[in-house]
Amino acid sequence: MLVFSGNSNSDLANKIAEHMSLPLGKIDINHFPDGEIFVKICQSIRGNDVFVVQSTCSPPNENLMELLIMIDAMRRASADRITAVLPFYGYGRQDRKDQPRVPITAKLVANLLVAAGADRVLTMDLHAQQIQGFFDIPVDHLHAIPIIVKHLKALYLSNLVVVAPDIGGVKSAYAYSQLLECGLAVVAKERKGPTEVEVLTLVGEVNGKTAIIIDDLATTAGTLCSAADIIKKNGANEIYAAISHAVMTPVGIERLKKSEIKELFVTDSVPLCDTGGFPVTVLSVASLLAEAIQRIHDNQSVTSLFNA
Repeated sequence: MLVFSGNSNSDLANKIAEHMSLPLGKIDINHFPDGEIFVKICQSIRGNDVFVVQSTCSPPNENLMELLIMIDAMRRASADRITAVLPFYGYGRQDRKDQPRVPITAKLVANLLVAAGADRVLTMDLHAQQIQGFFDIPVDHLHAIPIIVKHLKALYLSNLVVVAPDIGGVKSAYAYSQLLECGLAVVAKERKGPTEVEVLTLVGEVNGKTAIIIDDLATTAGTLCSAADIIKKNGANEIYAAISHAVMTPVGIERLKKSEIKELFVTDSVPLCDTGGFPVTVLSVASLLAEAIQRIHDNQSVTSLFNA
């Protein structure tokens, strides 16, 4: 077994390798003068079970292309099996045609990974569960729930309620509420555009409670901050937010600073940008991914990794 890393999240890849007591595979990734990516595997991988860790986060096009070229190089170097490990699966938000003449880029990325030579995909907290069905190769879909719930329990927050910031997040929020043994609320919203949302109503009781907003990813934080506003207006004492993928922009950080959210809990599935002093706790998913990689290599079940 060999584990390689791209440039998108080398810190997480190093932590995964440490958990597995393995050195990262030797790989040279450079650019031609015109910007084209050059990849060379600097050791023999013939007949090996190869895992390549790469989040397709910002810049998504660069990181995705780098991943595809790495996989192609590994296939041509006669690796026995290539598993693409994507802690964050970029382009996952475009998972269906919700208006005329738009692409389904989540499916396009799946096609590209298979065409490049990936035999298996390991990912975490997809934006939509059905993306697993876009692949005709095995997909192991992990969840950050065990990592985040463990941290929330350690905080001993009282009178909790878990809040889904939109209808699409109800199933995930319900899973959190069951593990935390607390109530559930849902914010119904209408999106105005890619960076703006309009909150409509709140379903559930949050008055006098400590609210935890649960979402899979945040970029401009419009959904989180809009949800926090209506939760506060309905009488919540304190508001926290927990997201799996902090694909944050400066606009998102500024919104968080002005919002009712007291603290943000995120994983290290993507590198975190400068938060400008806003309180953010980063929880590592390296042990979760390392255990999954080991089990895939040993042909063992990964089901128990879903338990908090």
